[in-house]
Amino acid sequence: MEKNKILIVDDEARMRKLVKDFLTKSGYEVTEAEDGSAALDLFYEDKNIALIILDVMMPKMDGWEVCKEIRKTSQIPIIMLTARSEERDELLGFQLGVDEYISKPFSPKILVARVEAILRRTTGATADGRMEAGGVVIDKTAHSVEVDGEMIELSYKEFELLTYFMENQGIALSREKILNSVWNYDYFGDARTIDTHVKKLRSKLGEKGDLIQTIWGLGYKFEVKEKE
Repeated sequence: MEKNKILIVDDEARMRKLVKDFLTKSGYEVTEAEDGSAALDLFYEDKNIALIILDVMMPKMDGWEVCKEIRKTSQIPIIMLTARSEERDELLGFQLGVDEYISKPFSPKILVARVEAILRRTTGATADGRMEAGGVVIDKTAHSVEVDGEMIELSYKEFELLTYFMENQGIALSREKILNSVWNYDYFGDARTIDTHVKKLRSKLGEKGDLIQTIWGLGYKFEVKEKE
């Protein structure tokens, strides 16, 4: 099976090596650029790049400029890295079409988990659109869900919510991020919408409802505990 290729763009060689080592161990092919200008050259030359990890603060051309340029012609997934954690920076990133936004310092393992989640969303779980985790099976093509072999009925939004959780296994998701991703940015609801749907979804999943964990003060996480 062909490896997904990741482009890492950061002016710090140490940071590039750290991220590259973790991604390589996880089975990805990695290519590097030390500034924004070099990143664009690589992006236009190599049509096999599946995802870009892009630092904001760089010489010659910063990450925002690179992102703007790429978004003129491509919707390739982009993860932005930045030392700043101000809300306006994050909002700018999402307005520019950034898929994920991670502040330094960060855990390389978390970054790899985000990469995996985004690629699952953008490339599809499997060729036939099926995902399985902890006895829960989603068939995106048939729009059906099975729990331990039994079909269950979900509303359209419950199906989308469960799909989003399973595509982001092991990642803590804020209520705001869930609203933005499942209900879209133009939805003017509030966090209680998420809680109501999660409560119904857990009920329909039965014992498997425990796979959707509450992260107090933040949101939720879908996680399958490994058997000891």
